[in-house]
Amino acid sequence: MKLFLTGEHTVKNGNLAQWDNVKILESYIYASKNAHFSRLILSKSLDFLLDSGAFTFMSDKKNTANWDEYIAKYCDFINSYKIKHFFELDIDSVVGLKEVERLRTKIERLTGKQPIPVWHKSRGLDYWKGMVKDYKYIAIGGIVTREIKLNEHPVFTRLIDIAHEAGAKVHGLGYTNLKGLERYKFDSVDSTSWLFGNRKGSVFKFNGRTIVDIPKPPGTRLKSQEVALNNFQEWVKFSKYAEQNL
Repeated sequence: MKLFLTGEHTVKNGNLAQWDNVKILESYIYASKNAHFSRLILSKSLDFLLDSGAFTFMSDKKNTANWDEYIAKYCDFINSYKIKHFFELDIDSVVGLKEVERLRTKIERLTGKQPIPVWHKSRGLDYWKGMVKDYKYIAIGGIVTREIKLNEHPVFTRLIDIAHEAGAKVHGLGYTNLKGLERYKFDSVDSTSWLFGNRKGSVFKFNGRTIVDIPKPPGTRLKSQEVALNNFQEWVKFSKYAEQNL
């Protein structure tokens, strides 16, 4: 299982040599505005997924755009950096599925590649079965927003089995429940969980199998950037373990 880390730009460290074989997922909305992104994407050892920025629009439905112009710029970015793996604009809740499908077709035409389509529960099981026949890499969305509730997570087993039988890989968007990673056989997932330690005052440690949360001692203060870098590096270790063992 590949574990992609999100939010790496919060670690203000320009030394990319330490990031050998790091797996990064970044949002187009951030990446297109950040000057150091080109150094990341051009790093030969960097495994990369580009998110379309759909979460921004789903989080705030007032944040609208000219979708055709947005897609054109998104595809220009993909083509300019020769990005291999990128997600569709899965804004079903904003514009409806038919419009999402139209935009997906436009992405395919402008890039000459298949995006990673993102299944939402509202699309239904039959739609999932169609996706896995037409695409070799697909994603499950609605996990972070709890569109798919925690007690519904066991459905992942069936969805993944259906996909694997069709020869398709499955990405769990925003899924890093540590116990769930051992239970569900995603081919890849992504996470911002490594950031939470810095926010709540904890240091993460990879113990050889999983991530351990070490709270800061009472009466002490953590050095923000040092903790962020440590937590990032420990999750990188876990990512490398996951690829070999999960």
